[in-house]
Amino acid sequence: MELKGKNLLVVFIILILGLSLISASSAYTGTGFTHDISFSKYSGQSREDILNKYNDTDCQAEFTGMCTYVTDGDTIEVDGLGKIRMVGVNTPERGVEGYICSKRFVQKLCLNREVSLDIDDSKNTDRYGRYLAVVIVDGKNLNEMLLKENLAEIMYMPPSEFYPYNWESSSTKGTSYKSSYSSSNSGSASSSSFTTGSTSGSSSGSYIASANSHKFHYPTCRWGKKISQKNKVTFKSRSDAISHGYEPCKVCKP
Repeated sequence: MELKGKNLLVVFIILILGLSLISASSAYTGTGFTHDISFSKYSGQSREDILNKYNDTDCQAEFTGMCTYVTDGDTIEVDGLGKIRMVGVNTPERGVEGYICSKRFVQKLCLNREVSLDIDDSKNTDRYGRYLAVVIVDGKNLNEMLLKENLAEIMYMPPSEFYPYNWESSSTKGTSYKSSYSSSNSGSASSSSFTTGSTSGSSSGSYIASANSHKFHYPTCRWGKKISQKNKVTFKSRSDAISHGYEPCKVCKP
């Protein structure tokens, strides 16, 4: 009986080891996105060197707090709010090539520093309870930086306030998207009142927006003033902006 008991124990241990191996071989890899960029590419660059390559974002800071932890390249923790999942982007998962570089890039830019968040108004949290947001570092869009540095892939999951294809490059994709969105949702609204690109400015009483966001502002709004000329969209009336799919700014409340 004693021998039989020892044999059963051996079989049990073998089964446990087998299940562990199977679990390890089928570890979660997300979408399977990887990259072969080495962090040595950034080790010689200061935080300011990286940030200076990018223009200030049009996104609005709705919450500000200290970044206390970086889980991976697309998930951080912010004091006072909890876990934040960067909206519109996806970086390599733990154990996958590129994981370390993307994570260290984010650590270099925001760990133990104050960051701001523009939380997705269309879908505040994901199924894990993490806030979906654009992370703003010294006025720059970190989500956008990850895409342009090829440290992340686009993960667009509507409904979402943000359209990450606008961040991928400096092309006019954003304007094209907003125009096509408007034509399919504006009903009988006149397209002649919707202009983008190089305008000479907006007249008194008009409203402005960015082709890279879904919010419109008074021309005097501090966030409206940050919109670059190439991305500026103008409207003749409040109802015109709303008919084109834009939402009022929470700061200037047009």
